[in-house]
Amino acid sequence: MGIETIHRPGALKQTNKSHKHGKHASKRELERVAKGKVNLKTLTRRPNRQQSRDERRQQAVQLRKNKRQEAIALKRALGGALTAPFLTCVLPLNALIDPNSVMGIIESSDPEATVMKVNDRVRYMNVPRFRQRFSFVIPETGHGRELNVLDALKVCDSVVLVVSTVAGDTEDLIDKAGAKLLNMALTQGLPTPMVCLMDLESIGPKKRAQVKTNVQKQISTIFPDEKVMLLDSVTDGLNLLRRIGGQKRKIMHNRSNRPHLLGERVEYVAGSVASPDGRAMGTLKVTGFLRGVPLSVNQLVHIPGLGDFQMDAIVSPDDPYRMRRPEDGEMSCGEQRAPLIADPERQTSLQRENVPDEMDAEQTWPTEDEIAASRAENKTKMIKRVPKGMSDYQAAWIPDIEEVDEDDDEDDDAEDDDEQYMSCESDSESKVGDPAEGTEEEQEFDEISVSEGGPTDADRYDKEMDMEEERNTLAKIQAARVDEIFPDEIDTPANIPARERFVKYRGLESFRTAPWDVKENLPFDYARVYQFKNFDHTKRRVIREAQQLEGDDVAMPGWYVQLHVKNVPQDLWNAYTSAGNGERLIVYGMLPYEHQMSVMNVCLKRTPNSSIPIKSKERLIVQCGYRRFMVNPIYSQHTNGDKHKYERYFRPGMTVVATFFAPIQFPPAPIVCFHENPDTSLSMVASGGLVSCNPDRVVLKRAVLSGHPFKINRKSATIRYMFFNPDDIAYFKPCKLRTKLGRVGHIRESLGTHGHMKCAFDGQLKSHDTVMLYLYKRVFPKWTYEDCIVSCPGGSVRGSSQTSGGESTGTAVSSRGERSVTFSGRVEMMQE
Repeated sequence: MGIETIHRPGALKQTNKSHKHGKHASKRELERVAKGKVNLKTLTRRPNRQQSRDERRQQAVQLRKNKRQEAIALKRALGGALTAPFLTCVLPLNALIDPNSVMGIIESSDPEATVMKVNDRVRYMNVPRFRQRFSFVIPETGHGRELNVLDALKVCDSVVLVVSTVAGDTEDLIDKAGAKLLNMALTQGLPTPMVCLMDLESIGPKKRAQVKTNVQKQISTIFPDEKVMLLDSVTDGLNLLRRIGGQKRKIMHNRSNRPHLLGERVEYVAGSVASPDGRAMGTLKVTGFLRGVPLSVNQLVHIPGLGDFQMDAIVSPDDPYRMRRPEDGEMSCGEQRAPLIADPERQTSLQRENVPDEMDAEQTWPTEDEIAASRAENKTKMIKRVPKGMSDYQAAWIPDIEEVDEDDDEDDDAEDDDEQYMSCESDSESKVGDPAEGTEEEQEFDEISVSEGGPTDADRYDKEMDMEEERNTLAKIQAARVDEIFPDEIDTPANIPARERFVKYRGLESFRTAPWDVKENLPFDYARVYQFKNFDHTKRRVIREAQQLEGDDVAMPGWYVQLHVKNVPQDLWNAYTSAGNGERLIVYGMLPYEHQMSVMNVCLKRTPNSSIPIKSKERLIVQCGYRRFMVNPIYSQHTNGDKHKYERYFRPGMTVVATFFAPIQFPPAPIVCFHENPDTSLSMVASGGLVSCNPDRVVLKRAVLSGHPFKINRKSATIRYMFFNPDDIAYFKPCKLRTKLGRVGHIRESLGTHGHMKCAFDGQLKSHDTVMLYLYKRVFPKWTYEDCIVSCPGGSVRGSSQTSGGESTGTAVSSRGERSVTFSGRVEMMQE
């Protein structure tokens, strides 16, 4: 037998790598563990697999088809035989253009068209060639009529802007009044525009092309995407009708989210029952085509210039502008609909304000004896304005007593102290004093101007000038300039202790992160308003429900209806018609909650042509969506965070947030602010949009006390001129100090008895540095809301507030100034 050989592996033995299964159980192992069981989520889960090419193509085709159907449905909602006609506004931009000549070309464009003239301002036109209906509105333009044009543009689907070459120069296409009106319309939100050029045939044939090119260049600066159309012949008029009926319309959400109606026929029926205050009431019957979204007879309606009202009924009369007659086999829709009668139990109440419980607060309401005792203890707060040199006995007979309210920021606050302590009043008086008491140089200047310009022209010019307004404007500009150079800086009064002067102020460790309770020390007016738990959620829900409104008490868009508005005061209607507005008025259907008062915050930006600074709490005329009212807003910075700095002036070029009391309105809503000039005309000063209706916006007013270094050490310095007694230094010791060059410090101790103090800083101060102490207090708007009513043909505006019952009165709602005690208001919460 041979010897058995044992194989031994050598150095070059091959070793195969193991399978890299990712350190997890394999499919076989998972199947072995599951033993045939399948998870329920695996069966119901939609497989996230990639679509094939055919599936992606079919999905794109379906999406395109849905969008096309939506566009077709939106286009067919207007201008058809059974829908509301296209509502177009004809607006000439030059006083030399006659709108009747424009309508003459349009009406004669189709011999088969039917033209029906309701009045001088409203006309209907049926064009069988296009199977469409058109309605044209010609608003009355001129001085003081800008608001009427803006109201008409709010409800129109499109606008025809007419320019002419009759002036002979393309630079005069739009006159001054037309440019002002166009600027207001663009700021408010212009419907789908069309620009038409007239009188081009009056120019020689060789120059027409060049003139049209120049006009197109000028119009392109305003409307870059618009092509100028000619409107001189019948063919041009037919092309304009074709474009009105087939163009893509701009969506204006403020108009499309609410039902609205342009009243072509208005009738006032006096009632036999008077209101509780003895005013004669009546029913206003407004006839026209309903547009926008469905309208319920139990909703509230708003009529600009009149107010908010309830409705008695909605009647559907026969449509007088239908394209086919009943003998053609088509019955009128109005003959088949029964009147919609309002249900008193389901009608929305006209109560605008919350009725607070005076005992539902942190303190009890004081009695008359307690108020009298409080006034007797604080006699120093009673101030009488008497002539200089009058004795106390004579002053006691003067009935005009002004009580200084500590809550009033206009009377006892840092605004007036700025002017007093920083010598603004002395500068203003010296520069804009009475001309009769001016300096010798000013009198000599006046004599020279009279001799050069001629006594007749100078006297006529002086009679037309309001010198009081000139002095007030100059003083306002000077005060705003000082506030811009030294923002919020106040010199500490030497005769009043600083701890008493700034008793309502507090210091903040950080303006951005320091807490501030939004429900702390609310004024009594905040107990009269409403607040949403989630404003954005409520807005989406209300708008969605308004677009899907259905029921037996609902009128649909496109119906020719007659609204019966009840309880319209007769004296208010007489004042409205005396201004020439009775022929045509606009009715808006209000969404839920839009008649209740709240605190409105709107973002505003100054218009480029407005250069005079606007002081906070100055009277403004605000057009918010479909409302127009007068308020005294307060301004704050448009920043993120839970606290916002108060702005004393709304300067040119600034963007601020204005806060005021007003009825609730859901955005988007364009905002246009006007200022009434001395000649009763209106000038646009700001524009913007609605941000929210939130009473919890915290607006903090800042007061800055300044001091100057007296002795400077390495880490400390002696500061003077900030306080004038040791008690004030001890009172403000916890507050942090900051310098204009970025140093941070705090007060260590008082030195002496004249207000010098030793302060420590994080670095050595510069000799030219200034030490600042920042104090804050919360400010609230005043309850000064008044509805606007155009009361004369010249366009002047007067205010009229409304009571909780919806009846207009002649005076404004009283603010908290009637009460002389502090009351912590409670905001009524409207929950979802």
